[in-house]
Amino acid sequence: MSCDCTSVAPPIPHDARQSLNLAAAATGTGIYEKYGPLIGWDQLRQILEDRTCTRYPCEIVFDAGPLEPGEFAHPVEKGDRPEDGFSMYVHPLFMTQLEKVPLLVLYQLVVVNYGAFAAAEDAETFGAAALGLSQDEYYQILCGLADELQVKTVPG
Repeated sequence: MSCDCTSVAPPIPHDARQSLNLAAAATGTGIYEKYGPLIGWDQLRQILEDRTCTRYPCEIVFDAGPLEPGEFAHPVEKGDRPEDGFSMYVHPLFMTQLEKVPLLVLYQLVVVNYGAFAAAEDAETFGAAALGLSQDEYYQILCGLADELQVKTVPG
């Protein structure tokens, strides 16, 4: 018996997007079940070490240097391959608010897990599932944190 790969249609972009979102939701739910319901600083550090939750090594660095204006966190690859790990840059404003850091890092963790193909909706789905929140609740919290960042960094 031979496989006729020509008879299988390649996934269309919508199918791939939907599959990624479902995978992000499943991973987020797994995090909630394993580390929730309250994910604080200690749980976040465990999540970053757990390869079933965080695909590649990832360390948190409180440094705004690599961040765009208004950006609260962003992962940067340490080498040429994802296996080399990531530095998750978090705005230093949150260094004294460690209880908020998981909210920010979970949003950005989809880039570590799924690469540049991951979109904002996937990040919201992943973070909300990991925290046991609705996507709308999580989005509103993130908006409040982004606003907090804007207020603290505006000269005046």
